[in-house]
Amino acid sequence: MSPFVEQFFEDYEIGTARLTTGRTLTETDVVLHAGQTGDFYPHHMDREWCATQPFGRRLAHGTLVLSVAVGMTAGMVNPRAMSYGYDRIRFVRPVFIDDTITVTAEIVAKHDHPKAPERLGRVDERLSVENQDGEIVLVLVHLYVVDKRVAGGADLSTRRDGASEEQP
Repeated sequence: MSPFVEQFFEDYEIGTARLTTGRTLTETDVVLHAGQTGDFYPHHMDREWCATQPFGRRLAHGTLVLSVAVGMTAGMVNPRAMSYGYDRIRFVRPVFIDDTITVTAEIVAKHDHPKAPERLGRVDERLSVENQDGEIVLVLVHLYVVDKRVAGGADLSTRRDGASEEQP
């Protein structure tokens, strides 16, 4: 089975959703993320200090939760789409060490690309991240730029090298 699934802009349907399996965020994840980012704030690293705070225990970094959640949605590779960025990122509730998250990814909008509407579109996918108790902890919109299939009866897809080619 190939890891590649070709999906053009026209193939995306608003309302289509997918659910990931769970992923537990461990102390190792938090320590590695702190080392990679330089974020050694006590909220993540100091068990004793956290015990004196209202939340009572160490928090996973919001950027760790975001990156793990986005990674959880990455499965098949679509050679017709590229990530364009993220909008409306909100850390709704804290995620603690040893919490398990799942992600629901839903197509919520499609737009023509403003600079190349004849050959590109933008697909917006909302990610909702829940903890093991079913509480939403993070929401965001992942933006993709996606090749369109047909323009004037021919496939004018953009190749990954940036050139445009007409295909039968």
